[in-house]
Amino acid sequence: MSKIQKNSFEIVTMPPQNTNSVVVSNGSDCVIFDPWGRADDWKKYLSQHGLNLKAIYSTHGHPDHISAAPDLVKEFGVPWYLHSDDFYLLGWGNDLLEYFGLPKINLNDCNPIALDINAVKILDDLDVQIIEMPGHTPGGVAYYFPTEKFLLIGDSIFQTSIGRYDLPGGNLQGLMNSIAKIYDMNLPESVRVVHGHGETTSIGFLRKNNPFFHK
Repeated sequence: MSKIQKNSFEIVTMPPQNTNSVVVSNGSDCVIFDPWGRADDWKKYLSQHGLNLKAIYSTHGHPDHISAAPDLVKEFGVPWYLHSDDFYLLGWGNDLLEYFGLPKINLNDCNPIALDINAVKILDDLDVQIIEMPGHTPGGVAYYFPTEKFLLIGDSIFQTSIGRYDLPGGNLQGLMNSIAKIYDMNLPESVRVVHGHGETTSIGFLRKNNPFFHK
């Protein structure tokens, strides 16, 4: 595989295919958002692309968005950032990981760093806006890259629906308020929206096709 270029955004669906992980790279340095799957598969990916992992970021703490994070942290000694309001979810979904045939998360080896929502840079020079998005989980966040017009929104909203709010910490009103927050940002219609699952859309698509995307 060819090497990913400067400020590249790559959507990766590791086996067993379920979650949209995203690799953001600047030259040979990269970060991973929501590393689903097995750490061994991620190590192969990084090696094949000649990438150096610098950090891991999560949109929220559900197991299908963090499964490979603890082992990658141990392997590469990189920081893993997760909103502190979702720390209590670590290990909650081990039954789901077992269902997919993935290793369970060992809480003794699971040490994320509390995400600083005021952070403004990824990989030193890539501008990012971190938006708190409680509702699907208490500590859900979205990551918006204004220069690249790229929005990682996790499981808060999908192509024509919204994320679940019936799991621990979920709250429908909070979720709707979070979606309204994104709507009120008046982002350009061309902004690419990467959902936690399913096809990528755009702000324009959501405005036209998602009945929940409103104030």
